[in-house]
Amino acid sequence: MSNANDSAKSRSTDVKYLVTQEGFSEEIQQSNLFHKFNAKVPARFVLYFLSCSGFLVSFMMRNDINIALVAMTAKNSTRLTEIFQTNESATLSSALASGDTFDWSPTVKSVIGGSFFVCYVLSQVVGGVAAQHFGTKHVFGWSQFATAFGSLCIPFAADLHYSVVIAIRCIQGFASGLTWPAMYAVVGYWIPLSERSRFMSSFQGFSIGIGLTYVICGFIIDNFSWRYAFFTTGSLGMLWCFLWYMLAYNTPHEHPRITDEELEYIEMNIGVEVKESVGMKVPWKCIFTSLPVWAISITTFGRIWIHYVFIFYGPSFMTNILKFPFQANGFLSGMPFICSYLSSVVFCCIADKMVLKEVMSLTNIRKLFTAFSQIIPGILIFSIGYINNIVVLLIIWFIAVTYITASYAGAMANIVDIAPNLAGQVLAFCQTIHMSASFLSPLAGGFIVTSEGSIEEWRILFGTSSVIAIVTYSIYQIYGTATIQKWNYLSTSNSNSSEENNILNNKDTEDNIPIDV
Repeated sequence: MSNANDSAKSRSTDVKYLVTQEGFSEEIQQSNLFHKFNAKVPARFVLYFLSCSGFLVSFMMRNDINIALVAMTAKNSTRLTEIFQTNESATLSSALASGDTFDWSPTVKSVIGGSFFVCYVLSQVVGGVAAQHFGTKHVFGWSQFATAFGSLCIPFAADLHYSVVIAIRCIQGFASGLTWPAMYAVVGYWIPLSERSRFMSSFQGFSIGIGLTYVICGFIIDNFSWRYAFFTTGSLGMLWCFLWYMLAYNTPHEHPRITDEELEYIEMNIGVEVKESVGMKVPWKCIFTSLPVWAISITTFGRIWIHYVFIFYGPSFMTNILKFPFQANGFLSGMPFICSYLSSVVFCCIADKMVLKEVMSLTNIRKLFTAFSQIIPGILIFSIGYINNIVVLLIIWFIAVTYITASYAGAMANIVDIAPNLAGQVLAFCQTIHMSASFLSPLAGGFIVTSEGSIEEWRILFGTSSVIAIVTYSIYQIYGTATIQKWNYLSTSNSNSSEENNILNNKDTEDNIPIDV
């Protein structure tokens, strides 16, 4: 408590008051106004808003090209001829007449989509190291700025050559890969343990971002031009960067507007935790050789694979097979992702209730919800290629996308279960493995679906994705566990923490048997 008071006093002495009595009174009045405002809007809430909106904007900038590519290469689509014949979209007709589309093959399009994620995977560990040395404010802020600037440049790059677009997407991918580790790094300094689960929900802003991308960009493309889709997402990114640099700070001590009460509350609740975590040697060898960690990585690879089939190829399937115009395409592609944010909250609440009521062991709860996120979507995506009723197909599509989010009550939450003290490092390792599916999935799809109007080729893509999702889950079924790993413990853990962990471990192992799915 004394440290908090001392830091508050040191910050107040840094304020340069005016020499005149009038100026001094004015400064005091402004200070009181800031105090009243901050008392109602805690700095932690502002950080939550910045985190949620940051991931939302980040995923808008990384996914805008998925639906834009359909319009950018529209002259290769059989749907385009039908649009012109029925005169449904004068904008697209004039766009083709003015040479605003490109003759890019499905393979080139898949490389453009996948290039982002190749570099995204490579920068995961870099993000954690960079945040440690430069702070989350600079790493997260500059990564968002680079991504936003890239979005603004893509329309001009496309006019030069598709290889320039690929280069820009690589830069965007590397920059975006820094965001997750950077935000994980700041949580320990700002958020008390009792609030961390709620704060982590801010990371789910990406689901809303994916959905909004398709809805907004679909409307813009249908009524204006695909170029304005990139200008819109890039401009939103720049606006967010301005808010971030005005409002975000690495630690509570650096924040000039935080109240003394909030600073004292944070210090009292996270001071010991941060001190214990700092300086702990990360047992990388143990992480690399841990079967539970590999089980999480492999099963999540399958989930990401099937997820990115919906994200990257969804708009193309709806245009070329289902024959939807771009505005309807954007709405139907995006709504399941917007709703998936809500479904993830529901799944997590149900899982927490099951843990509280001891319905089954924590290990089996994680396996159950991981099965929901992969087995059900795996079966449903296989059936999509054989459904002729468009209403039934869309319902199946919607259910599959929303069930994928059950993973946040399953394997993704399991990272914290097995290594609560090293969750950030385990996450970086797992993401390096499973996020490779985010570029392998579009790349494989580009080789499988060479004729986008062929339902037979789409069936092969959906069938392949189904097998990958189900097979990778089987690894988690065998090796997955919620038991805290021995290498997780700090060398100076207090007795209470050890007792707590032992109770959890004993409770879990009582019923630590595979579930039947």
